[in-house]
Amino acid sequence: MAIHLEEYREFLEKITPRVRDVLDGSYQEATRVMSPGGLQDYLDGAKAIQKLGRGEDLLITYLQEMPLVAKECGEDIIPDVVTAAMKLASMVSGEVITLMLSSLPTASRHLGDAELVRGYLTFIHQFSSTAARGLRPMLNHMDELLSKLTLSGLRRWANFGAQAYRRDFNNLTKYFDLESADSRATLQKERRGVLFVKTQRKLNFYLRALWARDFFLRPTGADYTDFRPYIEHRIFHMPDAVDDLGDIPGLELYRATAAHMAAHLMYTRKALSAEQLSPAQLFFIGFMEDARVEYKATQAFPGLKTLWSRLLTANYDGAVEHPTMRLLENIALMLLDEQVTGKGDEAISAFVAKFHANIAEKQDDGQFSWLMGVELYNLFAGRREVPSLRILERIRIPYRDDNRYVWTMEEMTWDVGFEYVPASQRQVRRQVNVMMMANEVDCELAGDDAQEIWTCSTEMRPYEDDLTDNTKTFNEMWGKEPVSEPFHYHEWDYHIQLHRPDWVTVYERRQQRGDPDDIRAIIDAYRPVAHRIKQIIDLLTPDGVQRQRGLEDGDEIDINAAVDAMISIRMGEQPNPRITMRNVIKNRDLAVVVLLDLSQSTNEAMKGSDKTVLQLTREASTLVATAIEGIGDPYAIHGFASDGRHDVQYFRLKDFNQHFDDEAKSRLAGMKGGLSTRMGAALRHAAHHLHKQPERRKLVLLVTDGEPADIDERDPQHLRFDAKKAVEELYSQGVQTYCLTLDPHADDYVKRIFGQNNYTVIDHVDRLPEQLPVLFASLTK
Repeated sequence: MAIHLEEYREFLEKITPRVRDVLDGSYQEATRVMSPGGLQDYLDGAKAIQKLGRGEDLLITYLQEMPLVAKECGEDIIPDVVTAAMKLASMVSGEVITLMLSSLPTASRHLGDAELVRGYLTFIHQFSSTAARGLRPMLNHMDELLSKLTLSGLRRWANFGAQAYRRDFNNLTKYFDLESADSRATLQKERRGVLFVKTQRKLNFYLRALWARDFFLRPTGADYTDFRPYIEHRIFHMPDAVDDLGDIPGLELYRATAAHMAAHLMYTRKALSAEQLSPAQLFFIGFMEDARVEYKATQAFPGLKTLWSRLLTANYDGAVEHPTMRLLENIALMLLDEQVTGKGDEAISAFVAKFHANIAEKQDDGQFSWLMGVELYNLFAGRREVPSLRILERIRIPYRDDNRYVWTMEEMTWDVGFEYVPASQRQVRRQVNVMMMANEVDCELAGDDAQEIWTCSTEMRPYEDDLTDNTKTFNEMWGKEPVSEPFHYHEWDYHIQLHRPDWVTVYERRQQRGDPDDIRAIIDAYRPVAHRIKQIIDLLTPDGVQRQRGLEDGDEIDINAAVDAMISIRMGEQPNPRITMRNVIKNRDLAVVVLLDLSQSTNEAMKGSDKTVLQLTREASTLVATAIEGIGDPYAIHGFASDGRHDVQYFRLKDFNQHFDDEAKSRLAGMKGGLSTRMGAALRHAAHHLHKQPERRKLVLLVTDGEPADIDERDPQHLRFDAKKAVEELYSQGVQTYCLTLDPHADDYVKRIFGQNNYTVIDHVDRLPEQLPVLFASLTK
């Protein structure tokens, strides 16, 4: 993505000449923590701030502080900060807006999450409309306030002062300047026991010591009664603060919560089905799933039993709303610790005994939790002792999450049939040796309906016969084309703003082979373009050792620059301090997947050309493969098509560890178009292969002729938003995505999916074969 920095410099210099030096220094810092899209937002925000006309100090503060804010909570916060500054401009002076911007790095460091920072900006805007006079002194003390209060506590502390002194301006200023007794008393009242941001590093080390892997923990506003921690997108959303529980420190509660959520993540292999279950039944099944993962965790780390038992036996203030809740709390302790027994309730004791008798054998089976949960629900339902869902969700086990991670909610599609294949009719593939083949096989050429397919480890061809094609091996003619194990991917639902877990299934299949001479004919036909491709190869080939001059901290003195500096000193001028140089090795560190859309629409002829989209795609892929092969970058050519969410077909035409040989050329020559375009799943699977490559830079170059669509989705926006989410996910994982589209109307949707300057619309389709290598060169310089 090209950032026209000089254009912004010229614009800003015309209004504030002092900005150049600040922009130069801040921009270097911004490039280390922001993507090209973030840099674009950063500079667009500077342009908007300048137009406010509130002085150059405001703009300079923005330029200096925003890289620090982006480093703490991500670059997506930049547009929200600019919007907040624009809103404040109609209420307060430029000095207060400057103070708000200068406080943002501190707020980001204490809050630790982009959503909480957005809540902080909303709070500042709301507060400026009710007690604007208190905003300046409060911002001056923001470091101390957020070191003691959560965002919710800060809001309550500020609202109390604004209401108590709304007509007493002198005492209002003293309150927010932390000079009055009321201010200190209210601050102490709202102060929580342990803040998450002060324990996050300890929790990360704690979980890493247990499971030898990293987990992602984020603070979440927990200022409402029914808040429970939760796992979403494999991120632990923890309360932003917790109080001590009697004699149990808040840090222990954090440890228990983090360990329980990590147990879910480590020991949940398959999501449970929630079909035809009531909310109460979901609760009881989740209750037993908690017991299962805690059993596994305590088998590996016995000390966790002591930690969790201490919280299960803690004394809580107040009485329970329903007698069943106290019984459930006791059952949780009995399930965790076999030494604890029930108090006279034989049915409960028998249930717990059954759990302990079977858990060792069923500890990896989530279906065991499902069955035990339903049995426990039926036990209480038979007694008519099942409380309401509101009461159930307020169970006094503070370290457990809300169990959303263990469920999957699938919509029933009544017009789609379900196919069941009995085990006796399934096709099994076995790898055997030559002797077994010679001695055991009765029918050499098994058909598609064969129950067992034997694949020989040695390639053999049949005898010459009019009935057989001796150009193919036995392995190529036996049975059905082999299909990979299923790969399951989530899919984004923009209506509910959540991922549908394991919603899409991807299968890797093989394209039929074609004639490799067809690919050689393409190379011969584009001989005039070959010279241009040769230039691309020469420009992109690594240069080896290069000498970098004009450095301040190089490895050796640049004699010419040193002489020029001495001349400047003798003439009384300021010398250039960049008088050193360094020898560096220039190597390309890039892996590429060229991802081809092979849907049905690729069989249609393009306007202005007598060739189909598939033919043009084949030609373009051949030329770009020739170019990359000459450079030496590891690359793969893959294709995809889809037949609903249960069958996304993924074709590996050429793999990373494979040269562009006759095998790859025959696969490329034999590729065919068909079915639909489920783009998000294909992008995620392409990233799956890229992540196996050791290269630092990774690129998915998508070639398509239309927008995402599939036969089982009637809402055209659904797959567009999913593709957009997939692009964002890949970017967060270090994979750049670029789209080359042949659809002349793609401007309506492609920018929203791939972002500005991350796509190219080909107006003249005949030029696709020569434009694709040039585009690859521009993306990988």
